[in-house]
Amino acid sequence: MTPEIISKKQPEFQKAVDHLKNELATLRTGRASTGLVENIVVDFYGTATPLMHMAQISVPEPRMIAIQPFDKNSLKDIEKAIQASNLGINPVNDGLYIRLTIPQMTEDRRKELVRVVSQMAEKARISVRNIREDIWKEIQTMEKDGKIGEDGKISGKEDLQKMVDKFNDEIKKIAEAKEKEVLTI
Repeated sequence: MTPEIISKKQPEFQKAVDHLKNELATLRTGRASTGLVENIVVDFYGTATPLMHMAQISVPEPRMIAIQPFDKNSLKDIEKAIQASNLGINPVNDGLYIRLTIPQMTEDRRKELVRVVSQMAEKARISVRNIREDIWKEIQTMEKDGKIGEDGKISGKEDLQKMVDKFNDEIKKIAEAKEKEVLTI
């Protein structure tokens, strides 16, 4: 019975990991990534539209992002949205594309970003821990209600810890990879 509870909650654990991946994708690391701009909201004909729904975003060079809108009339709107997005990058509009050149990062900025990555990873671990606590309370309630025995409770706790360890390891690997990317010049 307890493995069913744990497997039902597995998507919640995965959401914590996916959220971390999405947050890390928005960090500017000195290397171009479409994740930096794809969720910027552009006011397009009075409608708030994510940039990824309005344009093709590519990385032609390691430190450049090219944005080619599907509708050429939206170039100015996209340019304004990028300037207002606090990316700290000035867009260059050539009439067909908008180009963003990612500046080199200083050593201090790299160290600061490593701390930010660590904080984001810790938030993801806290989310996993909170989910674990919810499942553990559910298992304890099931034992009190007589739905499972002492052995079921103990095996449920072991299975739960294995699941938590698996997702914490994944969070650790993701964070380490991002830290390595940040520190790479």
